[in-house]
Amino acid sequence: MRLTPVTYDQALPIAGYGPGFFRIGTHVLRGPCLISPWDAGPWGGFDDTDGPLTLAGRIDVLFVGTGAEIAHAPPTFRMLIEAAGMGVEVMNSPAACRTYNVLLGEGRRVAVALLPV
Repeated sequence: MRLTPVTYDQALPIAGYGPGFFRIGTHVLRGPCLISPWDAGPWGGFDDTDGPLTLAGRIDVLFVGTGAEIAHAPPTFRMLIEAAGMGVEVMNSPAACRTYNVLLGEGRRVAVALLPV
C-alpha cells in the first residue's frame, strides 16, 4: 500500500485537541476558537458573528464544532453566516476538526469555529 503524506502548504491544520483546548502546530488555544487556513484565534461562541463574518468571500463553508456532543447552531447565527454567502455545517468538535483538516488538505476554502470538548 502506498501512503501519500498530506501537505497543507502554508495553511493551518488542527494538530490536536483535548479538554478545553485546540492545538494548531505548537500553538495552543484555550476555549472556543475560530480557525481559518491563514489565522487561528479566540472566538466568542454563537453570540460572536463578527469573527466568522470576516471570512465572507474568502471561504465557502464554515464548520461549527459544538463541543463533545452535536447540537444545533442558533438560527440567527446560521442565518447571518449563510446571508454572507457561506455554508454552515454543524457537527461535534472532534468531527469538525477532522473534516476541516481533510478538506484543507484538498485545498478547499474552509474554516472552523469550535467549542471545546
